[in-house]
Amino acid sequence: MTEEELLARLLYRDGLMLVLDKPAGIPVHAGPGGGDNLESHFDGLRFGFPNPPSLAHRLDRDTAGCLVLGRHPKALRRLGILFQEGRVAKTYWAVVAGQPADNSGKIDLPLHKISDARRGWRMVVDRDNGQPSVTLWRVRGRGELPGIGPIAWLELNPKTGRTHQIRVHTQSLGCPVLGDPIYGGQPDGTGLPLHLLSRAITVPIQATKDPVTVTAPVPPHMRAALLACGWGDEDPSTLNPPPPPRPEPVSPVAGAASPAGAPQSARPAAGPPARSGKPGNAPSRGGGRRRPHP
Repeated sequence: MTEEELLARLLYRDGLMLVLDKPAGIPVHAGPGGGDNLESHFDGLRFGFPNPPSLAHRLDRDTAGCLVLGRHPKALRRLGILFQEGRVAKTYWAVVAGQPADNSGKIDLPLHKISDARRGWRMVVDRDNGQPSVTLWRVRGRGELPGIGPIAWLELNPKTGRTHQIRVHTQSLGCPVLGDPIYGGQPDGTGLPLHLLSRAITVPIQATKDPVTVTAPVPPHMRAALLACGWGDEDPSTLNPPPPPRPEPVSPVAGAASPAGAPQSARPAAGPPARSGKPGNAPSRGGGRRRPHP
């Protein structure tokens, strides 16, 4: 991934955090085998700060959508607390193979990591040894895909943040995420990518201000399945109307924390020039919008 490609995926930016539209198929950090990863490109996201941003949480390699970064140590600590305490609201979209019997529900199934030589590691439901894992879900549409059969478009709100939580929980409904090679959503010979999107995230990054909500656009590989389920398409430039332009915060000295009330600078979708209080901001595919926590 080039620096220009990464900058084009910047959805939101202020003095405390960035939100990227993570592409599917690339890990967020380096694995044991090396290879390309998002974290190795963060140096291009300093925007005048002395150090690159750091991951505030994780997304699976094949999951697309909203990924939050902290811009300096104080912000990263704040974000870590918010994620740990479950105060960050996360909304996922998934297209699943099959259709649930109900239209909504709550999945409360503890998850535990296991590993074996034949299949490698994976998460399983384990009521005795698993960690508490809770997901709310609802059906937003139903349809069919040629060669696949019945599918459903689900909106999911994980209340905990376990590895592969949504993938295992949808499997428990009898409807694994389409394209999932581990948990049963990969029909033989299809080679489909994982149809899972971190659609939106709401972060109360500043205690005295409204939470920041950012929405990621639908990735190309999910469009056909969502359209088959009744999704009405969208213009990515309309997802995150930017706030009024404000000056970019003064860059902190090395190791110092940015002021808690640092002003925000967010941009609209790719194409038009960035609307900001400071020239030279990188183009992006969306901006941020402050609104009350849902």
